[in-house]
Amino acid sequence: MEWLVTLTGAAMVLIILRDLFHTLWHPTRHGGLSRIVMTGLWRLLSPGRAVRGAAGLVGPLGMVGVVVMWAGGVAVGWALVYWPHLPEGFAFSSALDPAAHSGPVDALYISLVIVATLGLGDIAPAEGWLRVVAPLEALVGFALLTATVSWVLGIYPALARRRALALRLRHLRRAGLTPQRLDSDSGAAVLDGLAGEIARVCVDFTQYPESYYFHDGPGDASLARAIGYAAELAEQAQGAQHAGMRLAGSVLGVALDDLAAVLDDRFLHTGADRRQILTAYAHDHGGH
Repeated sequence: MEWLVTLTGAAMVLIILRDLFHTLWHPTRHGGLSRIVMTGLWRLLSPGRAVRGAAGLVGPLGMVGVVVMWAGGVAVGWALVYWPHLPEGFAFSSALDPAAHSGPVDALYISLVIVATLGLGDIAPAEGWLRVVAPLEALVGFALLTATVSWVLGIYPALARRRALALRLRHLRRAGLTPQRLDSDSGAAVLDGLAGEIARVCVDFTQYPESYYFHDGPGDASLARAIGYAAELAEQAQGAQHAGMRLAGSVLGVALDDLAAVLDDRFLHTGADRRQILTAYAHDHGGH
């Protein structure tokens, strides 16, 4: 029975580490547990389902929830590893009675001290295998802290790129670009630049899928509301006389197809064509 509890704790730690790996370091996959947290909050607080402004909290709250889940799962998992071996497997300071400090709360205390690398020393592993396992927990705690900082530093630049693209599309729309004005080398350059920016956003959605759940609000910085104009430009370019413009329009259309495929495969699951997927994306983010 003791080893069953220990194995349960080890399994919990491995599940958390797997989720962390697939969320942060394996860009072709999305972590299972973290996805449940993020999508659950999105369904609860997304535009149209909650009070005004609540959707803007989904991304930050979701990241905090995921990090708390990771840290808590690691701490509880290792506590289950330690608990069956209290008090025999540990050395206690002279101020503590081992018999009075052998419960689950004490195991959790030991785990938290080790994962936070506090090194208080009042309770320390004494058995040989525990003396090996405990430093491993400290290494996991350090890796978790580093990974969390890297995650935050990666997601917010991705959000900045997405919002910059939305603003660029809004600027182009307000500039009143007509098919005649676009039918030139400069028009082809504009569309080619848009295709490159859309490709970068597509990569961001693949590598940082959690960024989807950051709501940009109803303003000009919302890509979900602005992306339809890029599709309009791609369609206009197909009828242009300038060969470079037609080529740039085709490249922009392919970039939009790739973006729609990523959005549908990871978040929307409509199985529809590009136009319907982009419409569903705008609707999911409170667009029209």
